[in-house]
Amino acid sequence: MKIEVTEIYEERAVLVGLITPEQNEDKAKEYLDELAFLADTAGASPEKLFFQRLDYPNPKTYVGSGKLDEIKAFIIDNEIGLVIFDDELSPSQLRNIERELNVKILDRTNLILDIFAKRAQTANAKTQVELAQYQYLLPRLTRMWTHLERQQGGIIGMRGPGETQIETDRRIITRKISLLKEELKSIDKQMATQRKNRGKMVRVALVGYTNVGKSTLMNLLSKSEVFAENKLFATLDTTVRKVIIHNLPFLLSDTVGFIRKLPHHLVESFKSTLDEVREADLLLHVVDISHPNFEEQLEVVTQTLKEIDPQEKPTILVFNKIDAFSYVPKDEDDLSPVKRENISLEELKKTWMAKMHDNCIFISAKEKQNIEELKELVYEKVKEIHVERYPYNDFLFQNYDEE
Repeated sequence: MKIEVTEIYEERAVLVGLITPEQNEDKAKEYLDELAFLADTAGASPEKLFFQRLDYPNPKTYVGSGKLDEIKAFIIDNEIGLVIFDDELSPSQLRNIERELNVKILDRTNLILDIFAKRAQTANAKTQVELAQYQYLLPRLTRMWTHLERQQGGIIGMRGPGETQIETDRRIITRKISLLKEELKSIDKQMATQRKNRGKMVRVALVGYTNVGKSTLMNLLSKSEVFAENKLFATLDTTVRKVIIHNLPFLLSDTVGFIRKLPHHLVESFKSTLDEVREADLLLHVVDISHPNFEEQLEVVTQTLKEIDPQEKPTILVFNKIDAFSYVPKDEDDLSPVKRENISLEELKKTWMAKMHDNCIFISAKEKQNIEELKELVYEKVKEIHVERYPYNDFLFQNYDEE
């Protein structure tokens, strides 16, 4: 039995977000722009963004009744069939909003799960996504009439004595979650065996926010053809390649991209995939330097990595997309606070090089700028780890470096 995936094919949608004391207008706008990108990745067409300023989300309907009426009027006038909310909605909020708007309602978590289900290719990724979907679905059964194992139509023969359909479905899903967890344990053992069979080569993992160019960089460093496109979560499964720089071989892995408000179900169910991060000796943290709020994206990844593995690892910050970097110098008479777009690339380089003690580099994977310099930096860091692990091999590098 497989859970049904909510397919979205060019459905016209409206997006809803909040402006709160913790999330100002600029940040709320950026979050909804990202939600629009998620919707586009899933196949929906965002038609309008709705914002409301509240101290906290309305516990019944997320937004206030007046804003809900405004949204309802717009979807009726424009024949909208889908409304997507920027935060995870509680079961009661979902139920109340659906009752008021009478259209399909998704929250950010459900949308991300849908994209993951659409992108999953291997049995491992599909199992992990399916587990996350069931964990999301279980507390929300009261708003659904699901027949997860019965395909016949009508209601004749469906009236079981002493048990409602919701109770039946809850029991089915609970059992399915247990089975999927056991299946993932088996997959984890297989993957652990594969990792052991790779020997003791130094492991390097590419990490970063989604859509920062990790897969493009993977292709450049490993001369492979990992799938890469300008969509969120283009890569779900971890890809591992053997890379040789000069005379030094190491393993390079490309991992799933992170995102703000990443559903907890996904972090939990993708632990086996994220083992590549835990077992890495060196992290290449790829950052989109052209993004207006790259610092926040960097912090999201850093915090998520701490949740996955609290141990600090040697890290190289790889600032990608310098070809797309934009800079707007301030006028001399402009006394407003300096914003990110007012800081030049050279100023950012000096700041981050000083902060990271030269463990960072600025590149363009698309235009292949500074790729050779990146390879040299990776080589030096991998060599340090290799020599520390195998000190008797030190003379090999001395001979090479003298050449």
